[in-house]
Amino acid sequence: MNTDDTITIYDVAREAGVSMATVSRVVNGNKNVKENTRKKVLEVIDRLDYRPNAVARGLASKKTTTVGVVIPNIANSYFSILAKGIDDIAAMYKYNIVLASSDEDDDKEVNVVNTLFAKQVDGIIFMGHHLTDKIRAEFSRSRTPIVLAGTVDLDHQLPSVNIDYKAAMADVVDILAENHDKIAFISGPLIDDINGKVRLAGYKQGLKQNNLEFKEGLVFEAKYNYKEGFDLAQRVINSGATAAVVAEDEMAAGLLNGLFEAGKKVPEDFEIITSNDSPITQYTRPNLSSISQPVYDLGAVSMRMLTKIMGKEELDEKEILLNHGITRRGSTR
Repeated sequence: MNTDDTITIYDVAREAGVSMATVSRVVNGNKNVKENTRKKVLEVIDRLDYRPNAVARGLASKKTTTVGVVIPNIANSYFSILAKGIDDIAAMYKYNIVLASSDEDDDKEVNVVNTLFAKQVDGIIFMGHHLTDKIRAEFSRSRTPIVLAGTVDLDHQLPSVNIDYKAAMADVVDILAENHDKIAFISGPLIDDINGKVRLAGYKQGLKQNNLEFKEGLVFEAKYNYKEGFDLAQRVINSGATAAVVAEDEMAAGLLNGLFEAGKKVPEDFEIITSNDSPITQYTRPNLSSISQPVYDLGAVSMRMLTKIMGKEELDEKEILLNHGITRRGSTR
């Protein structure tokens, strides 16, 4: 028996008195095994607690039946709901998920992706705030299928599933412009395409539709977290804004509490609409109005897309846009 703790196919074969090929056939559900031999092998597998190595098992078929999922922040409920959608469809198609967090760090993101390539995953679903040149280079070097979920690719190179973030922002400004002429735009770093090129364009379009002037002083960027939103509150008040569209729910919750701390009432003195409609929107008082998007479906559809690419099927559409809406709650009048 092995001296280390790993039980191998060799151990099972020796213990059951059969060939390794027979054990392999039993593990893979091959019918060409006598019933009493199958029972004997299964009994040994059970007794030794043998776990077949997925990578080794996949070498013959060149498949590991594993999909890598890269997530920027595992604690963010938007991404965890998205991951749930991916996982449910993966299970349906008998794929296992390897979840890896990049912690919103560009260098770690590259390492994480390379680790998944090294594990010989059959495909990767990538979620990130932007596609850096480094990550694009890694993707183009590999033949592993990649699908983007909730991530924009302005070069249109990779298959993706998103909502129309530009149109959604314009819709929000439309609503806020009913009562306000100074509307702040609050997002994560503008270097991220989704913020600086897509959401900001939607914000500007919304202003234009309502004959409002774009002012640089009403644009705020911060990191995607509660504290940054809270710390922005006084600056937003000082800008003269009386309403804000916020790109991320944690930031919006921080802004809401920061405004409260500064003596402002929401929605009487200040209105807020956030973007992801995650459970956070209902943890706050008042509840946050939000762009509503089918976050679970973004994950599910991206995984289904990946199964098609891995199965060499033709894609009907390479870039899928799912419908969005606006859910009005207590942070708007």
